[in-house]
Amino acid sequence: MSEERNQEPERVVVRDRRRIDPLTGEVRTPEGERSPSGAAGAGEPAPDATPAEPTPTPDPAEEKLAELSAQLDERTADLQRVSAEYANYRRRMDRDREAVTVAARAQVAAELLTVLDDVARAEAHGDLTGAFKAVADRLVSALTKIGLTPFGAEGDEFDPSVHEAVQHATSYDVDGPTVTAVLRPGYRIGERLLRPAMVAVTDRDPGAPDLPTGPADDGVAEASPRPGAEHEHEPEHD
Repeated sequence: MSEERNQEPERVVVRDRRRIDPLTGEVRTPEGERSPSGAAGAGEPAPDATPAEPTPTPDPAEEKLAELSAQLDERTADLQRVSAEYANYRRRMDRDREAVTVAARAQVAAELLTVLDDVARAEAHGDLTGAFKAVADRLVSALTKIGLTPFGAEGDEFDPSVHEAVQHATSYDVDGPTVTAVLRPGYRIGERLLRPAMVAVTDRDPGAPDLPTGPADDGVAEASPRPGAEHEHEPEHD
């Protein structure tokens, strides 16, 4: 009996696990538990912690404005691209239309070149008179309106791209290949060559002396003699 009196009664530990403080009404961590952030429970000092900055809430109006601005930029780029493509299409169509028009005019004019040659021969022989002359003048005027242009004249520099040489001679009186006679005029429409001019060409004789470069007496250059002039070539037919 004495031993039972000497034994101390078992201690009862009561833990307050209430999460609401009955005095202050604030949320608290029950004793013996730790907060999710690792802080000590009630009765233990919580470590210093910097409160997180609140995440800004996006403004719906700004989001809608940004979306509309992106759509506007996209539509503007599409419009600019379509406008450039249309401008290129118009230029290409205008160029093709002009090419077709010139080709049609050239085809008509080419069929009438022989008629123009007959008119020129008749005029050279004095037969272009009366009603025949009136018709010829109207024909030439109509062809001129569609862009037909004759070329080829005596004294022109010989150009093999537009001249067809059928006679050739040499002389001391020219500095290089020169057209000295036009046997048949050439014609073009715009930049399109319809027919080259048939011409006689005179070239400088290889044995011709160099032209004087110094001043002559009284300011007049003395003509150089023409040695071997009797050996000048007569016009040759190809």
